[in-house]
Amino acid sequence: MSQMRIVKQDKEKMLNSLLSEVQDRHLQPEDRYEIASILESMGWNDERAAKTFGVEDIFELAAILWERSKTNIVFTPYSKPEKMSAKELFMNLVQNFFRGTIFAFPMAVSVFSMVTLRFSLWSYESFSVDIATSIALGTILSFITVGGFTQAIARRGFFYIIQGYYNMSRKVTFYFIRAGFLVCVIISILIFFMNMAINLFPLRMLVIMLVYYFFLNAIWLSVTVMYILRKELLFTGLIIVGIVMVYLLFMVFGINIIISQIIALSLVSVVSVLLVIYIFKRAEKKAEKGIEPKLPKMSVTLYSVMPYFFYGTLYFTFLFVDRMIAWSADSSFMPYIIWFRGDYELGLDFSLLVLIIPMGIIEVVLGKMMLDIQTSQKSYWGDETSSMNHAYTKNYLLKLLMIFVISVACAAVLYASLKIIMNVFNPELGDVLFLNSVTHFVFIISLISYTFVASGLMNAVILFSLSQPEKVIQSIWPSLVANIIIGFVLSRWFGFEFAVIGLLAGAMLFTYLSTKKVVQTLKHLDYYMYAAS
Repeated sequence: MSQMRIVKQDKEKMLNSLLSEVQDRHLQPEDRYEIASILESMGWNDERAAKTFGVEDIFELAAILWERSKTNIVFTPYSKPEKMSAKELFMNLVQNFFRGTIFAFPMAVSVFSMVTLRFSLWSYESFSVDIATSIALGTILSFITVGGFTQAIARRGFFYIIQGYYNMSRKVTFYFIRAGFLVCVIISILIFFMNMAINLFPLRMLVIMLVYYFFLNAIWLSVTVMYILRKELLFTGLIIVGIVMVYLLFMVFGINIIISQIIALSLVSVVSVLLVIYIFKRAEKKAEKGIEPKLPKMSVTLYSVMPYFFYGTLYFTFLFVDRMIAWSADSSFMPYIIWFRGDYELGLDFSLLVLIIPMGIIEVVLGKMMLDIQTSQKSYWGDETSSMNHAYTKNYLLKLLMIFVISVACAAVLYASLKIIMNVFNPELGDVLFLNSVTHFVFIISLISYTFVASGLMNAVILFSLSQPEKVIQSIWPSLVANIIIGFVLSRWFGFEFAVIGLLAGAMLFTYLSTKKVVQTLKHLDYYMYAAS
């Protein structure tokens, strides 16, 4: 009898402890179903609930906790939130800024390598047009293919990391990595057989496209994992090592540039995956020991990340579709259905650099805004929610204007800086960028486009933080359609370079629609704070 009493007391303690953990997530859950949802987010599933408490499933456990919670109602008195010190706030903002800009470092390194060395890890100034077409198609296809998977990894993998569940994060991350590789292989096979049936490209071009496509897939997936593990600089270092390897193989040993890049790409992709495995293993060893939670059902995970997956695919398609439209426009010489146009690509490549500083500012704005929103629950009484919503709507609009002004300033500084840099390191490339009418036109219009994209991205991360991904999708898909239709029509009427007007129109529409969605959300911020809690 004493043994049974001890077991019962232990079970009671465990239930009380579990209820305390649930209430740490949400002080007063609405019902048993919300408790079940919280339990799943903590790693509980039917098997673990049955093994630990002898219940049939997680819903029975949630029902038990719900009954206990009703006898343990907590009343929180009104109190002003503790404010961070000026030093703590400054360090937090600086960390957020660098976290936003660091993600773009590999792109900056690649562009700098192109300007100074005339090549990077996956591009070369003197490629023949057919080879450039193959590599460009492989690159674009890799971004579009893995865009959804990188969003899923960033969303779900990071979700478990911030709770300290590195084992769960590793499992779900590598699930999406395997899925990404599988999709890559399936698409490669489909493209190969479609090319055999239709004969779009010669075999040599097709093989080069698929090889670059495969290795770049691995690289983009790896950099996403390093980002959620806060090891972004490590990946930038790998890109630099890869470029150095290309330099040694191509410039020193005289090996063909394509072979040199494939060797370097394969090394960087393999080492990246191995480093990700190692970092996860090391983090798991340092994590607190205890009951090792299991992943929720994969169907639940897939359902929760599907909106983010769709967004990632739509966003990268939006970024690159104008290139495909421009390269497929008829001209006096079109040996294939798509033909690389370097004068168009060059303007877009350099204008992308304008996003680096705004992305850092966006992280700062988002971090400060979310911190303020969290403390607002203690700063306002229940009958003051309309005042809180109005204050945050006004604050948001001011920050949106700030991001747009900063983006415009960055565009102006980038334009002036590139003139100086090109004159010093690569005058020939500078002449193409600033004196070629097509390249200069594309450069100017895409610079303006990306200033709007920066504002749209800030709106997207705010909506994601408030658990409103469907509103981001409602903003991005009409923008993609506008990009395609306007770019296609203008490129066929006036010239291929006018495809960039589609990018501008889509970017402006993305900013408008996403701004409208954020304002609608902030006007009911109290409701969405409750829904996301």
